[in-house]
Amino acid sequence: MSLYRLFIRPLLIQFDPEGIHRFTFTCFKLSQKSKFIRSLVSAQFSIKDASLERELFGLKFPNPVGLAAGLDKNAEAFDFLGSMGFGFIEIGTLTPKGQSGNPKPRLFRFVDDKALVNRMGFNNEGVEEAVKRLRKKRTNVIIGGNIGKNKNTPNEEATDDYLKCFAALYPYVDYFVVNVSSPNTPNLRELQGKEPLMKLLNEIMDLNRSKSKCKPVLLKIAPDVNESQLDDIIEVVKETAIDGIVATNTTISREGLSYSESEIKKIGAGGLSGQPLRERSSQVIRYIHEKSGGKIPIIGVGGIMTKEDALEKLDAGASLVQIYSGFIYEGPALVKAINKELIRKGA
Repeated sequence: MSLYRLFIRPLLIQFDPEGIHRFTFTCFKLSQKSKFIRSLVSAQFSIKDASLERELFGLKFPNPVGLAAGLDKNAEAFDFLGSMGFGFIEIGTLTPKGQSGNPKPRLFRFVDDKALVNRMGFNNEGVEEAVKRLRKKRTNVIIGGNIGKNKNTPNEEATDDYLKCFAALYPYVDYFVVNVSSPNTPNLRELQGKEPLMKLLNEIMDLNRSKSKCKPVLLKIAPDVNESQLDDIIEVVKETAIDGIVATNTTISREGLSYSESEIKKIGAGGLSGQPLRERSSQVIRYIHEKSGGKIPIIGVGGIMTKEDALEKLDAGASLVQIYSGFIYEGPALVKAINKELIRKGA
């Protein structure tokens, strides 16, 4: 058992989830200024092996394990997080204007189930603040930019928000993720419908093609879609010629939680992530992979708490994986464990 699971996690879960997140990120931000500290952390958790490398979307990933969006919303600690062994870091979700998000409390733990519920609501300082930090990048870690719309922007004007974020981030990120699947921004998931999604992605790709070089664009989808909706999404991805899918975001379902109905209701609305999401996320990945004949690259995310969970996603058809709740519950040792297992199995 790792030092993190024995001593650090039991201490951290004694505190308010969002408060301890802010404290932890303050430590990360201070630490990443030191090349020496980053080197020490990298020596502990990073694994370099040719068998781990993946070429996808025209990018060369040093390993297939990334950090999902939502942790480093404001691009504050991507260099330090990269030193923890991740093959890539996804920042955001970012919106054109800074916004405070939903009222607190808005982040909750279901510790027994290794799950989290959040209703953050795209809280971030705005894309321009993130750009200021990205300009100071100290390492060569691959960065993905997860983009969304402001809460007060009506859906019929949402495309403008995504285009603003794309244009601002274009010089500084390696790939983009279009987030239309968060359950915490009112009506956002309506943009997953075939017609609005086609319009949004076509306009983003038009802007992308106007640049000197097209950057990879992926779509992040919800786990709460049915097969008919997935079929529409697959068709849209093919017709718009975007580069892939991130499957999946958090779920509005509470299936798989061991807590009482009253305890679950007390927490209220929000997106559930962590262990209970594992099976559904893998089902979505497998469906997309099989229906597309393996032609749509997939980043698998949702409920990866162990090395076996990561292998399940890859076996289902994912080319890369991301962790979020698994990182919070298991620490950076999880990244190392996954990569070591991939080496053992010949990746």
